[in-house]
Amino acid sequence: MVADKQKVSRLLKTARGQIDGILKMIEEDRYCIDISNQIMASQSVLKRANGEVLKAHLNHCVKEAVTQDDAGEKLLEIEAIIEKLL
Repeated sequence: MVADKQKVSRLLKTARGQIDGILKMIEEDRYCIDISNQIMASQSVLKRANGEVLKAHLNHCVKEAVTQDDAGEKLLEIEAIIEKLL
């Protein structure tokens, strides 16, 4: 992985902390809307982490494959990821 490991790790640890908090909220029978807001906040952090990983992949792996005239497989991978994101 060529992404900024510290940044991605920090984002994932933040999401983990949020998820632990959500589980505690559920155990405490907290208000549904508050729980939902925290779930959406966790999703947002995970999306940012995924974005960092994908940007690094494009800027390193895909760019390298293009310069070596071997981009077919990498482009198929990106296509599959885009389909999942949509």
